[in-house]
Amino acid sequence: MKIIDLLQNKNRGKDNFFKRPYIIAEAGVNHEGNIDTAIKLIKLASDGGADAIKFQTYKAEKLASKNSPSYWDLNSESTTTQYKLFKKYDNFWKKDYELLHTHCQKNNIEFISTPFDEESASFLNDLMPVFKISSSDINNKIFINYICEFSKPIILSTGASNMPEIRQAVTWIKKYNIKLALLHCILNYPTKDINANLGMILDIKDEFENLIIGYSDHTLPKDMSTIVYSTLLGAEIIEKHFTHDKNLAGNDHYHSMDINDLINLRKKLDEIVSIVGSLKKHSISSEKLSRTNARRSLVASKIIKKGERFSYKNITYKRPGIGVSPSNVEKVIGKIALFDINKDDILMPIMIKDY
Repeated sequence: MKIIDLLQNKNRGKDNFFKRPYIIAEAGVNHEGNIDTAIKLIKLASDGGADAIKFQTYKAEKLASKNSPSYWDLNSESTTTQYKLFKKYDNFWKKDYELLHTHCQKNNIEFISTPFDEESASFLNDLMPVFKISSSDINNKIFINYICEFSKPIILSTGASNMPEIRQAVTWIKKYNIKLALLHCILNYPTKDINANLGMILDIKDEFENLIIGYSDHTLPKDMSTIVYSTLLGAEIIEKHFTHDKNLAGNDHYHSMDINDLINLRKKLDEIVSIVGSLKKHSISSEKLSRTNARRSLVASKIIKKGERFSYKNITYKRPGIGVSPSNVEKVIGKIALFDINKDDILMPIMIKDY
């Protein structure tokens, strides 16, 4: 699956079958500034079944002030300021992301990186089919407008936002007539299951019925059920932090999935696709025999002589459904029998005059 096809609605809605969501393995900066680790993450994400791997592109001095306070679990990541944390992992730049893009092509996985400044957005434009905008920039009109100028589809996370703020951002983007997807997100690292609020997906879908809606997950991986549930609520894009080793200290490793979690997720999502199946109610081929034999036909409840009229007193309804359906009883009542009909005979159209 290609993200551009999904966002441009290609093949979307042409059939009525449930589809597996587009999976983004959010590597972020779990490479910890090591290009070999980043390349390894690409291979692992591809082998695990992700459709895309996403990094984060920034320079600490452009992103946070020197005294910017933390907003993560300090027991898992002890760095107390955003600037210090971001400074640890901001040594990749244009040439590095070009190299990572090349490795994504080799591994048949799409490359995405979230830019956090105008310079990174400019050089990433040549490498990505879409732009991803972080929850933290949902109210950043200047930056959103800058990204919109590239005229590419946008995926916007909505963590820590209220509906009026989402409407406002959508209004800014709509002016550029570009495709947009919104991701429900809770901006806690990690997010407790009780705080996941997956029901908000339904609210966003109701509010923006023509947009693609997804889910960016920050809960602890466990059995990946949170993501599975989000899919059943209609999430068409899934984003989840990804690491090569969940036991590593700090950063996003502690709430990330690894390749085993990703493989498990793909398996569960494929099962859901199979189980959910059609989104429009109709009888299916495997029900053909049941549809015939478990339904009822009109049946003679007593002997009916040739020339006698059918009435509610001489017909009833029994299985199988190979004869005249009870739904057509009005077409039978008052009509004349063309033959002698024995008790318990199933009524066929040929038995009924002017049927």
